[in-house]
Amino acid sequence: MDEMKEAEKLMVIENEMKTYTKLMCAAADKIRSSKASAFPIFVVAKQPVALGINLIDREKSNSNWSINASSLEEFVSKKLIFENKEADFKKTYKDPLEYLCLFVLSDLGAQYLFLPRQ
Repeated sequence: MDEMKEAEKLMVIENEMKTYTKLMCAAADKIRSSKASAFPIFVVAKQPVALGINLIDREKSNSNWSINASSLEEFVSKKLIFENKEADFKKTYKDPLEYLCLFVLSDLGAQYLFLPRQ
């Protein structure tokens, strides 16, 4: 797939996520304030994923996406991020007061997206 089509698809996903920004911001703030994690990650997928806590079920909400709230710690414990790469991930993780970290599973594969908070 050429880069232009991929960029367009990512923009479509980003736009679709704007509907859920408020919900994800509230969840991210709760994760951080409860000290569960300083690095919340939202898993966005079209199929059910055994990762994190479900916030939006695409079947029940008539949405294109299911969204689960997870964390860096869960990603490391499930070996989605290797322990020796944890420090690198923390360096690339954007300010959680300004961005939401999304782990998007789509036909483009698995990708991290940083969505600006509204």
